[in-house]
Amino acid sequence: MDLDLPLGTDPVAVLRRVEMLEHVLERAVALPGIRRKVGLDAVIGLVPVAGDVVAAALGMYLVWEARNLGMSKWQLARMTTNVGVDTLLGAIPVAGDLFDFMFRSNRRNLKIIRRHIDRHHPHARVIEG
Repeated sequence: MDLDLPLGTDPVAVLRRVEMLEHVLERAVALPGIRRKVGLDAVIGLVPVAGDVVAAALGMYLVWEARNLGMSKWQLARMTTNVGVDTLLGAIPVAGDLFDFMFRSNRRNLKIIRRHIDRHHPHARVIEG
């Protein structure tokens, strides 16, 4: 993955930054033997309280970028709810760590952002194959 991230505010630059952060938070490392990728979100979630706070702050950065794209209050509320659910349930000892492994709030939020970009910024459309 290209680490040269653009600093602009245009939809293409925002999308590249959001995709990189989602990759790091949700699927940076493949766990051997189970074919499942995990990221920084699941790892730092193992640190009680502080890890969940840091993961929530990083997740809210995606929401902030979405706001800068002009996304609706409804979309921003859905994204904030995803981060909130991940944070609250992820804070439960042991069970929360398993929940973090399964519930990928940043992945969900990236999908919301991509749908918005596809509809409102067609020049930045994402073509997945």
